[in-house]
Amino acid sequence: MTRALIIGDGPGGLSAALFLAKNGVEPIVIGSNDTPMHKALLLNYLGVPRVTGTDFMAEARKQVLVIGAEIHDLEVQSLSRDGERFVARCADGKTFDGKYVIIASGDKKLAEAIGVDLGAAPNLDMCTNVERAYLLGWLVRKKKIQAITSAGDGAAAALHILSAEKGADFHDFDLV
Repeated sequence: MTRALIIGDGPGGLSAALFLAKNGVEPIVIGSNDTPMHKALLLNYLGVPRVTGTDFMAEARKQVLVIGAEIHDLEVQSLSRDGERFVARCADGKTFDGKYVIIASGDKKLAEAIGVDLGAAPNLDMCTNVERAYLLGWLVRKKKIQAITSAGDGAAAALHILSAEKGADFHDFDLV
């Protein structure tokens, strides 16, 4: 099964994980659950009248785990390329690899380590100048960030990955 590394477990990273797991790509989420969302009170998330960021994140993590994603409560120390794969090394010495990488943690050094040009904005699919590498959240929307835009960007990156894997544009739309 194709594997995607997702570094960062905020709304963008978890949204990407949800779409990928639901559609046959194995997401490996690595994050320390210290997202700024824990300081938020969401009053502007469409369809959610009022929720604390901590409660929102608890539900999001649960939803992603139920659908089949892995979440590792670890800190990524380094990111590199090994041929066609990306390799994340964590503070405890564990390593994870994947064909794709989504950096949703706001960590510039990880993006720079694999050659991402941080001066060039990613496109609407969150693609970067490095093939199969995506940026979300604070690295992309420094001053105009919201939980809902981060989740949307995670979905866009996931749909781009799913389209690449399926060889055609892919849409995740379930019917009642």
